[in-house]
Amino acid sequence: MKKLIAGNWKMNGSIASNAVLVQSLLEGTAASQCLVTVCVPAPYLAQVQALVAGSGIDLGAQDVSQHESGAYTGEVSCAMLRDFGVRYAIVGHSERRQYHGETDAVVAEKAQRALAAGITPIVCVGETLAEREAGRTEEVVKRQLAAVIHTNGHCISEIVVAYEPVWAIGTGKTASPEQAQQVHAVLRAQLRAASAQADRVHILYGGSMNAANAAQLLSQPDIDGGLVGGAALKAVDFLTIIAAAQ
Repeated sequence: MKKLIAGNWKMNGSIASNAVLVQSLLEGTAASQCLVTVCVPAPYLAQVQALVAGSGIDLGAQDVSQHESGAYTGEVSCAMLRDFGVRYAIVGHSERRQYHGETDAVVAEKAQRALAAGITPIVCVGETLAEREAGRTEEVVKRQLAAVIHTNGHCISEIVVAYEPVWAIGTGKTASPEQAQQVHAVLRAQLRAASAQADRVHILYGGSMNAANAAQLLSQPDIDGGLVGGAALKAVDFLTIIAAAQ
C-alpha cells in the first residue's frame, strides 16, 4: 500500500502564499511514489483546485457539514466540496472536537456524508494528556473509532483514520515511534474486527510529524502515512516528509 501524506493547512494561507507553496510542491512531487493531498481552508478550494489540476496532488477539505443542505449558515456541504473536486475531507479533528463541541456521533455522521458523496473522510481520533496519564488512551481512541464504525459499518474500509494524540498537536511534542505504533496497532485490530478489508485502510499519524521525525514514524508497520500540520506550510519540510514516505 502506498503511503498517504496529507497536509492540513489549518487556518493559514493567502492567495499569494498558496500559489508559491503549491508550485513548490508540484515541482517536488512530480515523481512521487506516494499519495499526497493538501487540505486547505474552504475559501481557497477553487484556487488550489486550479493549481493542482492534472497533477499527482489531491485536494482536501478541513471539515464538512453533517447536513446535506438548508439553513446552516457558514456550513459547507459535501455536494459543495464535490463541485471543487475535493477527494478527502478531515472530520473530527481534535480542534473541532475541542473548540466546536463535535461529539463522536457528529463525527460519525460527517464521515457518513462524505462517503455518500464519494469523498474519503480522514477520521481523526486521539487522547488528551490527562487521558494518556490516566491510562485511558486505548479506551478513548477505540470509543471514537467505534462510533464511526457503528454508523458506517459496511463502508468502513473506505475511510482513512488519523491518530493524533491531542497532547502532541502543535506542541512540538511527538509520540515516540513505539508509542504511536502501539496505538496504530490497536486501531488496526479494531478495523479488522469490523471489516475483512481493513488492511486497505490508511492509518495516519498526526501529532507534530515533521521533517526530522517522519522517517522513524513512517517505518513503523502500522503507520501508513501522516496528517501534517505546521510542516505542511513549508514546502521543503513537507517534501522531506513525502520523500521519507517513499
